[in-house]
Amino acid sequence: MISGRRVSAIVLRLYYLYRGSSPRLMPIFVWVLIDMTMWGFMSRYLNDVAGPGHHFIPALLGAVLLWDFFSRVMQGVTTSFFEDVWSRNFLNFFASPLTVTEYLAGLVIASIATSAIALAVMLVVATVAFGLSFLSYGLALIPFLMVLFLFGICMGVVGSSIVLRLGPSAEWLVWPIPMMTAPFAGVFYPLSTLPRWMRAISAVLPPSYVFESTRAIAAGRGANFGDLGIGVALAFAYLLAAGWMFTRVFRRAVRTGLIARYSAESVS
Repeated sequence: MISGRRVSAIVLRLYYLYRGSSPRLMPIFVWVLIDMTMWGFMSRYLNDVAGPGHHFIPALLGAVLLWDFFSRVMQGVTTSFFEDVWSRNFLNFFASPLTVTEYLAGLVIASIATSAIALAVMLVVATVAFGLSFLSYGLALIPFLMVLFLFGICMGVVGSSIVLRLGPSAEWLVWPIPMMTAPFAGVFYPLSTLPRWMRAISAVLPPSYVFESTRAIAAGRGANFGDLGIGVALAFAYLLAAGWMFTRVFRRAVRTGLIARYSAESVS
């Protein structure tokens, strides 16, 4: 049975960690401000040179905002896990009655908090500075955020599993995951522009359904809620698979003794 007190202890530790360190707080705000400003002016420029009938603000800037939200959710999980790895504190948690499920639940809740703050900042900047209204997405906004949130948690847990299995230096395999996923998700262009083998991969990536719907709404066609339903179902399935993967990797680390040898040099 999951203990709310133990889950809240993980969240509370991360709260104190962020509260006492401004360098840890700055990336939550700085990078989203840079992205919104750069892509906002780019979208405005494209609107000017493309002439009437083309609306790049909701199509391009909206896609950037949603993809940044996914990245922040994923990094909310992985960064919290890395904090325990960097401080050599991970093993200490499991000397207590804390379970793997409770630990992951704490990381997810912490990710919800940090990604919600980042999303609020992005919405304010995009709305006030560039006139992007999320109301234009209508009810589709709910499955948009759900799919990206669930898939972001999934990728965060997978990234943590990679580091737990291969060692702390393997974190460099985790940071590029959003960039490697973006071409297949069709963040900035329709999936029809991709070759067939890439479209086959896109079909099993939940975010691809979000960004196809984003472009459809910007073009005045409306979202395909059937496709979004597929995206939600895939995201839930991947989330369950990611939790299973982390649990298996953790149990193997305990069984083989790798968890006791956890250090910056242990890449095996």
